[in-house]
Amino acid sequence: MGLDKIIKSRRSVRKFNSKKPDWRSILEAIDLTRYAPMAGGNFTLRFIVVSDLEKIKKITKACQQDFVGKAQYLVVVCSDPSRTVNSYGKKGESYVKQQAGSAIQNFLLKIEELGLSTCWIGYFVDEQIKKILKIPEKIEIEALFPIGFDYDKRRTRKMRIDFDEILYFDEWKQIRMKKLKKMDV
Repeated sequence: MGLDKIIKSRRSVRKFNSKKPDWRSILEAIDLTRYAPMAGGNFTLRFIVVSDLEKIKKITKACQQDFVGKAQYLVVVCSDPSRTVNSYGKKGESYVKQQAGSAIQNFLLKIEELGLSTCWIGYFVDEQIKKILKIPEKIEIEALFPIGFDYDKRRTRKMRIDFDEILYFDEWKQIRMKKLKKMDV
């Protein structure tokens, strides 16, 4: 599958079938996070692959999203911002978030290519998840990803916004794509 097709077909899935994914595929997707840009070469991310169904059930309560508990695996993405913040000061906090987003996108695209499904979970009670997984206080939880197979693979992703609504030239709100097309005629 080509990159354009993978990007366009990727979507959030909240309904999984009962088939269990091969954990090696999940590790393959996590491995590709290492190729994302990192400020100063400081790779801040750490991953916890959760397969213990009791822990997944407890984490589901901490997320307050029942579908999380339907997945066979859960990937918890954490970061240790200390080295980046030591190198770049306050701005380092922002860099860690940017790095996490970049690495997570690599992960999501590989998950899609492998035929697996997930949903980016950003809402959860940090303290509860840290307690369940014994994550140190100084470590940040960036996101959670329940991993499984889509219950209904026939669904298609809807385009969310028109391209001409997000692109400007030279300055804010300057010449949109529709105006450029008119000028070409």
